[in-house]
Amino acid sequence: MIEPGGKLGKYELRGTLGRGAMGVVYDGWDPIIGRRVAIKTARTPDASDTEAVEEMARFKREAQAAGRLTHPNIVGVYDYGEDNGVAYIVMEFVDGPSLKSLIEKQERMALPQIVKVMEDLLTGLAFSHARGIVHRDIKPANLMLTTDGIGKIADFGIARIESSSMTQAGTVMGTPAYMSPEQFMGQTVDARTDIYSSGVLLYQLLTGERPFEGGMTAIMHKALHTDPTPPSTLSVTSPRALDAVVAKAMAKRPEERYPNAEAFLAALKAAASGQAPAPEPDEEATMVAPRAAAAVAPKPAAPARPTAPGAA
Repeated sequence: MIEPGGKLGKYELRGTLGRGAMGVVYDGWDPIIGRRVAIKTARTPDASDTEAVEEMARFKREAQAAGRLTHPNIVGVYDYGEDNGVAYIVMEFVDGPSLKSLIEKQERMALPQIVKVMEDLLTGLAFSHARGIVHRDIKPANLMLTTDGIGKIADFGIARIESSSMTQAGTVMGTPAYMSPEQFMGQTVDARTDIYSSGVLLYQLLTGERPFEGGMTAIMHKALHTDPTPPSTLSVTSPRALDAVVAKAMAKRPEERYPNAEAFLAALKAAASGQAPAPEPDEEATMVAPRAAAAVAPKPAAPARPTAPGAA
């Protein structure tokens, strides 16, 4: 650990903000631009330590992934560097708490606040997914809230980039309580795994509880085989209309979830406002309907024969 008052590259270390999975997160300062930043660090590993080398590859991938994402609802990444055996990522400093810290204080949100947090989360994910990046670890600790109440997604450290081969099927990554069934099974994931994790987060905001608790084995079994208790059963302030929204987001099979973050957000807003969600197209009905219509359509009338001039 580098003591505050030291430097990493050109950046001044003015204090500590906490500890990440691999190292200290510093309160830093960019003296060239005159900007406060957060600096996440990790020790560069010995080449013989294959596990540590893989962790460092993920650490670098965080900078690569997030550096491609410039959006109001995503924590910005400004720089990556290595100095005296320490690798570091320089990020936007967010002047507010994480969603996790608010949940731990048992600060329950009103429904409009929940919808706003989810809107920021899903808007940021829609932007990320459109650029081929799946976060893979959506949870309260990875959603920061500014003092203005804007939600920003943080920590793309285990994100999957479509052009990268570093994250393969068979690798289990994530935080158990928020992991999708396909993550537990080590399958290749796509954007719908973030939809599932966002559904878990919505459940927790509505009820104050996570849908599945216990150790990793217990959570995995429940995620694969058990439906969670509907939110409205646990909280009188959770509208019953949101039960179906959460259930669809957390469907066991990816193809049964919302196809994208925009569809999830639209359904959430409709349910929260008391509007009936627009019916999803029924492909089978769409295919059959034209044939059925053709079968019952009346035959066109035969054209009238022209009348000879002077005929009665």
